[in-house]
Order: sequence, then structure tokens, then C-alpha cells
Amino acid sequence: MAWSTRQLADLTGTTVNTVRHYHRLGLLELPERTVNGYKQYGVQHVVRLLRIRRLVDLGVPLAQISGISSEVERTPEALLAVDAHLAEQIEQLQRARQDIAAILRGNGPADGPRGFESVSAQLSSADSSMLHLYAQLYDEDALADLRRMVEAEVGDTAEAAFNALGPDADDATRQRVAEALAPAMEQHMRDYPWVLDPVARSRRSAEATTEAFVSAVVELYNPAQLDALARSDAIARSRLQQADPADGDAEDEPGS
Repeated sequence: MAWSTRQLADLTGTTVNTVRHYHRLGLLELPERTVNGYKQYGVQHVVRLLRIRRLVDLGVPLAQISGISSEVERTPEALLAVDAHLAEQIEQLQRARQDIAAILRGNGPADGPRGFESVSAQLSSADSSMLHLYAQLYDEDALADLRRMVEAEVGDTAEAAFNALGPDADDATRQRVAEALAPAMEQHMRDYPWVLDPVARSRRSAEATTEAFVSAVVELYNPAQLDALARSDAIARSRLQQADPADGDAEDEPGS
């Protein structure tokens, strides 16, 4: 019995293009041709193609199939490597499904920052962009702190006023927004002291972190917002220092 390329593909549950691809890779030998030039595949081709498909179904890369097929002793090592790769893929797929479920629950954008799905629908474009950047700079503990900060502020009137601040806002408006932001900023400094020196918690070098942060902030926020942030930070730090004076500012001990 002889089969044409299409018949071979139909019999083995594959496609003509796949059969031709396996020929190009040298996985499947070319059969003899009839006098009119048509390929004629035999049983050995059918079985070989089914063996290839078996390995492909197991997840074995095409580049490794020849070695596994011809060297039985390599099979355990190769399959263990494939199994490890499949386990990694399964973990990635499970994580993707969890993320999709969280996005659907939060009704937010699909490209929002991971871990912030519950509030991403309410984030400004600039804040969402910054959180994407933070995810590349900080460890999971720092990101967990950031999630708590964001969740505490989302929907806040001060945050809304900041997002609505136009680039040409006058000095009084900037100051009003800064003062409105300061209490939450001061509380974050108390609850998460690392925000006073965020570069120290970065997984990257201080130089790379500072460059990325400054570049992003300057590009994502308008001049009035940047000014309000700077004023708010100064107010929060000043209040923090007044409430918790450094040991060095206390009166000297008698006789010192």
C-alpha cells in the first residue's frame, strides 16, 4: 500500500505543510516518487510520522526529536527537561488565569499593572504607568506596601484634585492640592518608612532606579502636578520631623 502526501497527512492527523516541514528538518525521510513525480509513502513513513507526533504531543522540541528517537539512553534526561519546561508553562498559565479572573472582578483594563486589578479601573493613566515601572524596580514586599497605599487613596478627593490639576494651575491651587495630599503622604511615611528613601529598596542600582524614576515622573505628570508633589512631600516630611524629632535635636544631657 502506498499513500500520497495528502493521504499520509489525513491518516496521521496532521497537515501537508507539517509533513513537508518534517522533510526539511530531516525528521522524515523523503519517499520514492512515481514516474509522474508524485510521492509514495509506505508504512514506515506512517509509523515514523506517528512517532514524531507522539513526541511533539509530549512537548519535545523538534530539534531534539532525532536524538531521542535514536538514543534510548537519552530519553529520561530529555523527558525530565521537557517535564520541567511544561511545569513552568503550567505555572505561567495558572498565573495568567488568576490575573484574568482578577481583572474581570475589578472590571479594569487588561493591560493594567499586575496586583492592582481591584483598583486599576480607577487609576489615572500616569499612576498606572508608574506602577508598571515600580513592578520592575521593587521586590514583592515593597509592591505589597504600594498596593495598600494605592487602595487607601483610590477615590480620595485629594487624589482626584491632583489628577485634575492642569499644567497652568495657579500657585494657590497648587498649594491647596499639595496640602490636601500631605496627610496621606505623611501617613505612608509613618506606615512604610522605606518610602522616605525608596531607592534603597530597589532591586536595581541606585543610579538606574533614580534615572528611571525621574524620567518617568517628569514625562507622565505635568509641571503643576510635579510642583504639587514636591510641596506635598516637603509638608509631609516637615510634619513627620516635628512630630518625631531626631535624637540629635533633643536637649543635651546635663554635664555633656
